[in-house]
Amino acid sequence: MPRQPLSALALCCVLMSGSIHAAGELRLATTTSTENSGLLNTILPIFEADQAIRVHVLATGSGKALKLGENGDVDAVLVHSRTDEDRFVAAGHGVNRRDVMYNDFILVGPEADPAGTRGDDVLVAFASIAAGKHRFVSRGDDSGTDKMEKSYWGAIGIRPFGESWYVSAGLGMGQVLMMAAELRAYTLTDRATHATFRARTGLAILVSGDPRMFNPYGVIAVNPERHPNVSFANAMRFIEWLTGESGQRAIEEFRVRGEHLFFPAAR
Repeated sequence: MPRQPLSALALCCVLMSGSIHAAGELRLATTTSTENSGLLNTILPIFEADQAIRVHVLATGSGKALKLGENGDVDAVLVHSRTDEDRFVAAGHGVNRRDVMYNDFILVGPEADPAGTRGDDVLVAFASIAAGKHRFVSRGDDSGTDKMEKSYWGAIGIRPFGESWYVSAGLGMGQVLMMAAELRAYTLTDRATHATFRARTGLAILVSGDPRMFNPYGVIAVNPERHPNVSFANAMRFIEWLTGESGQRAIEEFRVRGEHLFFPAAR
């Protein structure tokens, strides 16, 4: 049976009960892309069997995941928002950040591509969408994807927020892809989640290969000096495993319908 991430309510209940602080358990806040793609369902059982540590997952946007770490509500974070990760560590909320893997962002939309975005320049594509007022669905959830999308709008000097053609969903990546398909709209996504949802959405890859769409992931332990309640030992065992030979091999071998979606970066 696929692993089910903890909802915010479920995590709150576990935290209040104190049961999650058992020696063989780890609280992990991570992005929806690692969960929606099926990566966690594949690699975490390997880690759990190898280390005898049960991982409790809360999948949310990178911004919210880092906030959980800042509050000491989780033991480790696995996210993809490098600027925010560096800020998180510099502020003393996290320690021992390490590169884990990478993939890329892609712009997807209707196969007919009414905005004429096809190519390898994401800024030109975004400008075309705005010029024609073509429907665009944004994550709108302070995730790494959301921050990257907003950086593209900022780079071309366009503020689409509040425009009738711009939909801020406040949802995870899988849900946004389904919404974009229903609205025949464009959206920015990580390649892994799109591959998992492609058969259900029919959304075409229209822009990829722009160096500005590079998407690295990092793992960070929550600072035990700030939050003595965290399971720092288990967080470090997870980080060592994930960035070591076994974890990197598990990431390398993960496929969705034969497609390689995450590339190990620790080596």
